Amino acid sequence: MTIKRWITILYFSFAITIVFCQRGSPAIGRVKNPSFDKTIASMLNFSVPVLSVQEAKSKSGVTYLDAREPQEYEVSRIPGALYIGAKEFDPKAVEALSKDQALVVYCSVGYRSEKIGTKLKALGFTNVYNLYGSIFEWANVGYPLVDAHNQPTKNLHTYNKKWSQWVDNKEIVKVW
Repeated sequence: MTIKRWITILYFSFAITIVFCQRGSPAIGRVKNPSFDKTIASMLNFSVPVLSVQEAKSKSGVTYLDAREPQEYEVSRIPGALYIGAKEFDPKAVEALSKDQALVVYCSVGYRSEKIGTKLKALGFTNVYNLYGSIFEWANVGYPLVDAHNQPTKNLHTYNKKWSQWVDNKEIVKVW
């Protein structure tokens, strides 16, 4: 191969790299609030494919997995979500699930759920997604939440006051 050909290949490789780097995070623009979007994108390493709440809601046959602490799950959750936890995640919690079943893991914003999603992939699950913006964005767009008795609720455990800033739906009652 000639030097001219090598230079051409290197030039095009560099140009393609620049184009993809300029595109930014694979998730930017998936939540309503641009500041929240930047915060989430800076926290994730995108080791698990992300879905916006709208993409997840429109996907059929999805099982939602809640990767928060028990007290957060007790306040409210996505309807039908299974609790799997974060700190105390036990692989036995997902033994009954099919390895190719569509699993959407969520937490408050997506950080803990990405960590659990990575563990699920390591356990052999092949169709795992991280809910981008997680339950905060779910509440922000007005999708339903249920309480510990499976009744509709507007309450949402926002972890603490600092994190509660990312819930901007005025109908939501922030609990921490």
